[in-house]
Amino acid sequence: MSVSRSRSGRFTRTRRFMRSRNALAAHHRIVRPAAVDFTSLSITELRAMSAAASEVRECYRVLTKTGDNVVGEVLRDQGVFREWDHYPRDDIYDALTHAQFYYHAHPANQRAWDEHGHFHTFLRTRGMPRSVKPAGVPPPLDPVAPALDKRPVSADNTALSHLVAISMNAAGLPIRLFTTNRWVTGETWYAAADVCAMLDYFAIDHTHPSWALNRWISAMFRLFKPQMLELVRARDRTIAAWRSRAGAKVSAYDDRLLEVTSMLAIDIDRQIARIEAALTRLG
Repeated sequence: MSVSRSRSGRFTRTRRFMRSRNALAAHHRIVRPAAVDFTSLSITELRAMSAAASEVRECYRVLTKTGDNVVGEVLRDQGVFREWDHYPRDDIYDALTHAQFYYHAHPANQRAWDEHGHFHTFLRTRGMPRSVKPAGVPPPLDPVAPALDKRPVSADNTALSHLVAISMNAAGLPIRLFTTNRWVTGETWYAAADVCAMLDYFAIDHTHPSWALNRWISAMFRLFKPQMLELVRARDRTIAAWRSRAGAKVSAYDDRLLEVTSMLAIDIDRQIARIEAALTRLG
């Protein structure tokens, strides 16, 4: 089905910070992630990615039988679809893994590329590896409230790290992965090495709002793990390059001209074909 089925209506602008033409132009200056060499991946890594591919395909199979897709699942019974709002309203949060995500869309004239919307994914403190620590970076000059669900959250679990965002097209299919600057989500900033260590910990293991959606987004972290690792590393290289700009008057983490910090176009069928080819070469 169309991702906007039963979701028509006027869009409402609710976000304080809006992207300008200069902010859109900044996308041309972000660092490109390194290309993934599939021949360098171990058979264990490739088999894990292949299993994730099977999971993603299974989610598509069951959704297609009823004319649905993963974006339609997150928007189901949510009323009028309004730009900037979180879907579902309270975000999706797993109290055991402490993974969290939501879906939203920017106004059409403020998107850096053609998309319907995107998923933002996070991990909270209690779900992180014990070895990770927040990076020693300047505190935000103008804090933005982080993406919090409305359930009670203990004091030692309020900080969260943004992982990777997944951009979706109007057919409900993923088209890009990208990372964002700190001000975008109000996250606690962790260095790339620590965020990379968190990727394996993202999993949503319950049925709200949709088992198929939660299985799909969890599997995406395994299917595209090599690309996600490179995106997070490119994120920090973009920040470092931005910070070194002559005459910068604000912290790179607070600069509204820097919103997307790394980006990569993706195609599920192509990814699966590359995995299968690599496994075939390994016998």
